[in-house]
Amino acid sequence: MFDLEIIKNIYNDFETKTKVARDALKRPLTFTEKVLFNHIDIDESLVLSELGRGSSYVNFNPDRVAMQDATAQMALLQFIMAGKEKVSVPTTVHCDHLIQAKVGAEEDLFIAKKTNSEVYNFLESVSKKYGIGFWEPGAGIIHQVVLENYAFPGGMMVGTDSHTVNAGGLGMVAIGVGGADAVDVMVGMPWELKFPRLIGVCLKGELSGWASAKDVILKVAGILTVKGGTGSIVEYFGPGAEKLSCTGKGTICNMGAEIGATTSIFPYDQSMSNYLRSTNRNDLADLADQNAEFLCGDSEIYKYPEEYFDEVLTIDLDTLEPHINGPFTPDLATPISDFAESAKKNGWPLKLDVGLIGSCTNSSYEDITRAASIAKQAKEKKLKIKSEFTVTPGSEQVRYTVDRDGYLDIFKDIGGMVLANACGPCIGQWDRHGAEKQEKNSIITSFNRNFAKRADGNPNTHGFVASPEIVTAMAIAGDLRFNPLTDTLVNEDGDNVMLREPSGIESPPRGFAVENNGFIDPEKFSGKEIEINIDSNSKRLQLLEPFKAWDGKNIKNLKLLIKAKGKCTTDHISMAGPWLFYRGHLDNISSNLLIGAINYFNDKSNHIKNQIDGSYGQVPDVQRIYKAENIPTIVVGDENYGEGSSREHAAMEPRHLGVRVVLVKSFARIHETNLKKQGMLALTFQNKEDYNKILEDDTLELTNLNEFSVGKTLEIKIIHSNGTREIIICNHTYNSSQIEWFRAGSALNLIRSKQ
Repeated sequence: MFDLEIIKNIYNDFETKTKVARDALKRPLTFTEKVLFNHIDIDESLVLSELGRGSSYVNFNPDRVAMQDATAQMALLQFIMAGKEKVSVPTTVHCDHLIQAKVGAEEDLFIAKKTNSEVYNFLESVSKKYGIGFWEPGAGIIHQVVLENYAFPGGMMVGTDSHTVNAGGLGMVAIGVGGADAVDVMVGMPWELKFPRLIGVCLKGELSGWASAKDVILKVAGILTVKGGTGSIVEYFGPGAEKLSCTGKGTICNMGAEIGATTSIFPYDQSMSNYLRSTNRNDLADLADQNAEFLCGDSEIYKYPEEYFDEVLTIDLDTLEPHINGPFTPDLATPISDFAESAKKNGWPLKLDVGLIGSCTNSSYEDITRAASIAKQAKEKKLKIKSEFTVTPGSEQVRYTVDRDGYLDIFKDIGGMVLANACGPCIGQWDRHGAEKQEKNSIITSFNRNFAKRADGNPNTHGFVASPEIVTAMAIAGDLRFNPLTDTLVNEDGDNVMLREPSGIESPPRGFAVENNGFIDPEKFSGKEIEINIDSNSKRLQLLEPFKAWDGKNIKNLKLLIKAKGKCTTDHISMAGPWLFYRGHLDNISSNLLIGAINYFNDKSNHIKNQIDGSYGQVPDVQRIYKAENIPTIVVGDENYGEGSSREHAAMEPRHLGVRVVLVKSFARIHETNLKKQGMLALTFQNKEDYNKILEDDTLELTNLNEFSVGKTLEIKIIHSNGTREIIICNHTYNSSQIEWFRAGSALNLIRSKQ
C-alpha cells in the first residue's frame, strides 16, 4: 500500500479546506472544485472568491508525479540539472513506451530489454539515486499501474503523458503535463495551471447489451470534438455514473484526453471502494468510505447542475448505442447502426485487416472478460476469425490474473496474439508487416487515439476506435459493415449464426494475483552511492545545455520556417514510433522536427523553402542551416496547434534548433505550456484571418517585445519579398511568472538559479 500516511493527512484536512472554499465562494462546490481547493497553494495574495474559471492562473501542490519511459528521459535529464538531492513528492517511472510489438509478448520484451538497455539502466539508476519508484519493462502501462497502485479519491497528480487522466476513474484530479512541469513538482515548487472551466456530464439510465463505458466517451467525443474540452475539467455524475465500474470510469476519463480536457473525474462511490479492495487497498477503501460525504460534489450541484457548471451534457445510458469513431480523428463518432452506410459512403476500406484490444484505455479485467466472451463464441459457433487479432494487457497484475483464469487461452484459441504489457501499437510501437507498402487498409482498436500514421506509420491506415467487445466481434467478421447487434455470420458448416451479447466480470472472483509486479523500491538504496553516467558518444542520451536567456531586445529578421496547414498535432511536430529511440538525446531527436506538418504553400510534408538560397529541403535540415547562420525563425500554425500527446520534445526541438516564435490560430493546452516552459514565444493571431497574410518568402519582426507584459498584445511586422509591409496584432496568455521563464531562457533556468 503506497502513500497511506500522505492520504490520511489529506483526508484529515479535506473537510476544513472544503469549508473555507465554500465560505469564500458562498455557494455549493463541485467535486472537482473540492479537490482543486484542497491542493491549491495558498499565499497572502490569493483571494479564492476572485478566481476566474478559464482566466486565473493558480498554483497547486500535487500529491504525486508519474512518468513513462519515453518522456521520463528528458524530464529526468532536466531534474538532474535542477541540482536537488531527492524528489520532493512521491514519483514513479514506468517502462512501457519503448517496447515494440511484433511477434508476441515474450520475444518482444526480450528484444526491448536488449535494445533499450542503455535507457533502462539510466532510468533505473536515476530512480535509485533520487528516490523514485521504478517499474521495470513488462510491469505494465503507466496509467493502469497507477490506477492499481497509486490513484486515490480526492487526490491530485501530474504525469508526463496526456492519458494520466485515466486516474480520474478513481476520483483523482490527474493531469497530463510536459516534463518541465513535472520537474517543477519534483523539485518542490508549486505547479501552475489556469483555473479550469467545468463541464458537467449527467449520466442517467444503465448500460446494457453491447453498450459499454467506452461508448460513453466515444459519444462525448463526438459532441465536444477534439478541442471542445480545452481548458476544462469534465465531471461525470448522476445515477448512471454510479452504475459504472471503476475501471469503466477510468476508460471514460482516459479517452477524455481526446477532447482536449484538462482532465475528467467521477465522484467517489461504491464501485471505487470495491476496486480499491479488489486491488488489495482495504485500508485506503476504509479511509475513503469514512470520508465519502466529502469526496463528491455538494448535493445541490447535482440537483441544479446548469447553475454551477459552465456547460452540461446529458447522456441516457438506457438508449446509448455502441459507437465507432474515426478514421484519422477520435471525435468522428458514428453509431454502429449507421456505420456500415458511412463506411460505404466515404469509401473506407471495407475489409478489416486487424483488430487490436487492450492498451491503457481498455485493458481491465472487465474489458478482457467481456471481449473473451465474444471470442469464446467464435470457437463454439465454428466461426473462423477473418482479421489479425492482438491483445495488450494493461499490467502484469492484469495479465497474470486473466491468464490464470483462462481468458488468454480463449483469445489464443481463435488465433489471437498476446502482446507485452506495454503501449505498443497504441503509440506507434508496432512493427507491422507490410506497413512500409503504405497500402490503403482498415484497422479497429480499443485504443484512444487514431491520428494518421499513429499506429503503424502508414498514412493510409484507416484507424477506428471502439470498445473491446465490438473490436473482437468485428475482427471475427473481418468486415467494417458488420453490426453484431443485428447481423449474422456464416460459420464453417455454412450456417448463419449470431453472436450473443457480451458478458463480463468487473473483478476476479479469486482476486488479483501476480508473481512479480516489476517494482523496484528506491527506499532500499542510498542515492549518494549511485553515479549517473552518460556516454558522450551515446546516440540515445545526452546531457542538456541551458538555453540562452533573452537579451532584452526585439527579435528582428525572423524567417518563416513553415506555415503549417490544418491539423498539426504533437505527432506532426515530433513523431513517435521509431523516433522514441532518441527521446533522451535532444539533438538527435530534433531531426524529426515538424516532418509531419503540411506546408501550406505546396501541400507537402517535410518540404519547405530555404530562404537563404531559394532551394527546398526537409524541415530540420533547413532549420539547422538557419541556426548555423544565427538566423531566428518563426513557425506559423492553424487551429488547436499541438493537440495530442503531452510530449515536451515538440517544444524543446524547435527551441534547440533556433525557432524563437510559434504563432497560431489557437493552441492545445499542454503544448502551449510546454512552449512557455522552454522559453519560447507562444502567440496567437488576434485576427485569425491574418494567418492568410503570411507568405512563403516573408521576413518578420517583433516590434514591441521589449514591452512584453501581462495582457499586452505584441506586434509583428511582416516584410514581404516585394518590400511591402504589414502589421499584425498577436495575443498571448503569459502571466508574470511565465514572462520570467521567457526572460531567463526557460523555466528550468529559473529553477536552477534559485537553488
